[in-house]
Amino acid sequence: MSILPQALSARLANWFTAPMLVSFLVFGTMPFWIDAVGLYQYLGVEVMIWVIFALAVNLLLGYTGLPSFGHGAFLGIGAYAYGLTQFNVAANLWISLLGAVVVTAALGGLVAALISHRRGIYFALMTIACAQIFYFVASKWTDMTGGEDGLLNILRLPVDLGLTEFSIKSNFNLYYLCFAAYVIIVVLMWRLVHSPFGQIIRAIKQNDSRVAFLGYNVWLYKWLIFTLSCAISGLAGALFAMAQEGAYINIMSLQWSGIVILMVLIGGGFINFWGPVLGVIFYFLARDILGAYTDTWLLWFGLIFVIMVMFKPEGLAGIWHDAQSMFGRRKAKPQPDPSAKPSHAGGD
Repeated sequence: MSILPQALSARLANWFTAPMLVSFLVFGTMPFWIDAVGLYQYLGVEVMIWVIFALAVNLLLGYTGLPSFGHGAFLGIGAYAYGLTQFNVAANLWISLLGAVVVTAALGGLVAALISHRRGIYFALMTIACAQIFYFVASKWTDMTGGEDGLLNILRLPVDLGLTEFSIKSNFNLYYLCFAAYVIIVVLMWRLVHSPFGQIIRAIKQNDSRVAFLGYNVWLYKWLIFTLSCAISGLAGALFAMAQEGAYINIMSLQWSGIVILMVLIGGGFINFWGPVLGVIFYFLARDILGAYTDTWLLWFGLIFVIMVMFKPEGLAGIWHDAQSMFGRRKAKPQPDPSAKPSHAGGD
C-alpha cells in the first residue's frame, strides 16, 4: 500500500520543490500584504511580469551561455502583437495571448536561424543588431505600431473560462492572471532545465564543440532554446501591454535589454534557477526605496552591481547559498557528549 504514495511523492518531487512552493506562497499572498509594508498593488504586477521575462533571458544566458543583449525587442514585439491581435483578429484574451506568443516565437526563430551558428561576443553583437532592426521598424511603421506615440487603448480583456468569466481591470485581478502565468512558466521551465534537454544545453554552455563531437546538433538546440526564450518573452510582453494598457517603443530599446541582464546577474542566474527572481525583486525594491530619496537611484543601483561583481559575482543567490552552507556547518558541528567521562591522562 505504501508503494503508490512513495511513487507519487517521487513524481511530485520532480515537478515541485520547496523553494518553488515558497515562491508560490509568497507571491500568491502578495496582494494581501503589499499595502501593509508601504508598497502598492501595481508593483506586484510589475514584479510578476519582469520575473517571467528575466527567467526567459536566463534560459539563454544562465543555462545555455548565449548572451542576448537585445532581448527587450522581443518583450516589445509581444506587447505590440497582443494589441494588434486584439484590434485586428479577435477581442479575446486567449486569442490575443496566443497571437503574442506565436508572433514573437516566429520572429525569434527567424533571428535564431541567422545567429545560432555564432558564439560569444559575435552572438551578442548580432542580437543587438537584430534588436535595433526591430526597434527601427517599430518606430517608422507608424500605421501599424503608432510610432513614437505607441499603440494605445489596449484593453484588459476579461478572462473567459467558459462557464464564467472575470474582469482584470483592477490591478488586484490582473496580478493573479500574471501569477497564474508565473506558476505555469516556473513549473514547465524547471522540468525543462532538469530534463535531458536541459543537460544538453548546459553542456553547450560549457563547450559546444565537444557537444557537437558527441553527435548532437548544436545549432538546432541553440535555435530551439532561443525561440522558446522569445516565446516566453512575448508572453511577458503581452502581460506588460495589459498592465500599461498600451504598447510603447521604449521597452524595445537596448536600455531595457541591459537592465534585465543586470537583474539576472545581480540575482545570480548563472548559479541558481531562482537568481532572476531575486534580481527582479532587488531591482524594483531598489527603484522604489532609493528612488524615494534621490532621482539618481539608478547610479547607486549600478554601484551596487559593480561591488557585487567585484566581490560576489555569484550574486544574491550565491550569498544565500553561502549563508545556508555556513548554517549547515554550524548545525553539523559535533557536540560534546555529556555522558562521556573526562580524560585525566598526564594531569590531575
